[in-house]
Amino acid sequence: MRKITRAILTVLIATTFVLLAALSANGQRARANTTSVAVQEQPLFSEYKGIRLGMTAEQVRAKLGNPTLKADDQDYYAFSETESAQFAYNAMHKVVTISIDYTGAGAPDYRNVVGAPVEQMADGSLYKLVRYEARGFWVSYSRTTSGVVTVTIQKI
Repeated sequence: MRKITRAILTVLIATTFVLLAALSANGQRARANTTSVAVQEQPLFSEYKGIRLGMTAEQVRAKLGNPTLKADDQDYYAFSETESAQFAYNAMHKVVTISIDYTGAGAPDYRNVVGAPVEQMADGSLYKLVRYEARGFWVSYSRTTSGVVTVTIQKI
C-alpha cells in the first residue's frame, strides 16, 4: 500500500510540474492574455479555503486536516469527487503554489478568479493569467474542452 501511495504521489507531483510548465508556457505564448495589475488593485482570487501563499505546511494541515497524499514538498487533498487541490511547498515548507482542480460542477466563474475578458480558444477551452507583480504572485484560470477547470495561484 505504501508503494502505491508513493507512486500516486510521484505521479501527482510530476503532473503538477507539467501543468505549471504548460501554464507558464501558455502565459509566455499568449502575452496578450496576461494582465499585470497595479499595486492598489485587490486580487479577485488570492486564497483557497483560507490557505494563502506563504503559509506553512503545518498551518495548511491544521486548517484542512490530513491530506489524502502527503510529502515534504507537496500535499494533495481530495475534497470530493469533483474538487481536489494541491499545495506545493518550498524548502522552508511554505506554500508557493496552490492548484485547484474542478471536474464537473462547483468551479468558480472565471470572472470571480481573473476578471473579464477571458480568451476562448478555437477548441472552446478558456485561459487567462493575471500577474500581481507588486504582490509577488499570479493567478490563472484554465478550462479544458472536457470541462475540467484548474485555478492556480503561484508565487512569482
